Amino acid sequence: MTILVVGATGATGQLLVEQLLSRGLMVKVIVRSPEKLPKFISNNDHLSVITASLLELSDSEMIKYTNKCDAVVSCLGHNLNLKGIYSQPHKLVRDATNRLCNAIKANNSGKPTKYILMNTTGNSNRDLNEPISFGEKCVIGLIRLLLPPHVDNEMAADYLRINIGQEDKEIEWVAVRPDSLINEENVTKYQVYPSPIRSAIFNAGQTSRINVGHFMADLITDENVWNKWKGQMPVIYNEASTK
Repeated sequence: MTILVVGATGATGQLLVEQLLSRGLMVKVIVRSPEKLPKFISNNDHLSVITASLLELSDSEMIKYTNKCDAVVSCLGHNLNLKGIYSQPHKLVRDATNRLCNAIKANNSGKPTKYILMNTTGNSNRDLNEPISFGEKCVIGLIRLLLPPHVDNEMAADYLRINIGQEDKEIEWVAVRPDSLINEENVTKYQVYPSPIRSAIFNAGQTSRINVGHFMADLITDENVWNKWKGQMPVIYNEASTK
């Protein structure tokens, strides 16, 4: 099994790659700065590192790198500083999802490829008409105006919901929505729900990055987990946040 990960030098992306390698999978990563990968990851014989800026790849290169991949995972995000939030590309996650999905389709592998998008619990799943209070709507409206990365996350998930949908023969997808991300050294107990069980704005829970990586790795390697969540936007919390 071969997995392509983009955003692999990010805090969550690194942990996902570690999870995949520990399960004996072949992993390809597209990164601009390979030196940011931890040595214990970059020295693994099952890892293939492609040094490139993802959105600067040609269509033919994108097709080449997604060829024969059983799953593609996007852990892309914007750096949480002024440059990362307000400079180009404003639609990094959406454009990457669009181009990667187009490349997957161009390969025409004859079987569905899994696409996993790391998203956010602040983005509602409009397929389910998730209830949002008036106060939350007001705050999210302001966030849309002031923080371009939030709109990017919404558009990326909407691309999967609307453009790929539920019946596509070449791509099956899951958009994973963690709540407030924290760092922990080890995988702990966590719970996964179809929709938020608490307000992402006024009563946020916590999700450790390593638990997100573990769940995404399970989606790739465990068909029961995949079949339960494909075509959905599951929300993941550390178990302590569900009590």
